Amino acid sequence: MIEFLFSQYKDYSNVFIFLELTAVVFGIISVLFARKNNILVYPTGLVSTLIYVYILLEWKLFGDFIINIYYSVMSILGWYLWTRKKNGTTEFPISVMNRKDYLISSLIFTGTLLFVALVYYFFDKFTHWTAYVDTLTTALFFVGMWLMAKRKIENWLLWIVADIISVPLYFYKGLTFSSIQFLLFTIIAILGYIEWRKFLQKQI
Repeated sequence: MIEFLFSQYKDYSNVFIFLELTAVVFGIISVLFARKNNILVYPTGLVSTLIYVYILLEWKLFGDFIINIYYSVMSILGWYLWTRKKNGTTEFPISVMNRKDYLISSLIFTGTLLFVALVYYFFDKFTHWTAYVDTLTTALFFVGMWLMAKRKIENWLLWIVADIISVPLYFYKGLTFSSIQFLLFTIIAILGYIEWRKFLQKQI
């Protein structure tokens, strides 16, 4: 069983394995902070996403590469938004999506699908089913990260769907540690949604 899961790594360098493990650990720590509505989600997440930028570029996984560039930018924005206060209170508390949020989310989703599809087409990488799945998960993650920065509870629902899809996808790509990470992300996202619901109910 162990050999089946990790046989992909026999040809990888120790540096590559160390980098992926480091990214996975910081990614899990970041999501745990997100679950607790703790601003440390952003600095820990930045460590993970910047490492993945390098790893995914090496593997020419352009959709996931773009995701992590976006994550890095949105982590900085989210870090800023979560610290903003208005009249002594948090300007962006946990809340539900309104009509404007749904419109913006739809535009981000559609725009991301088109952009990533163009990237894959330009580099002639639409040669395997993983490219199409990668395009879909990229769009889901883009919207999820935007909603996370705005502290919208629905962000967790998008993370759950995208994480579930990513578990077999990353295993197929040969990134077993990352596949396990997404499995843990799915569990944490479910718990995060439940916990944020409790936060939201306390605010009402």
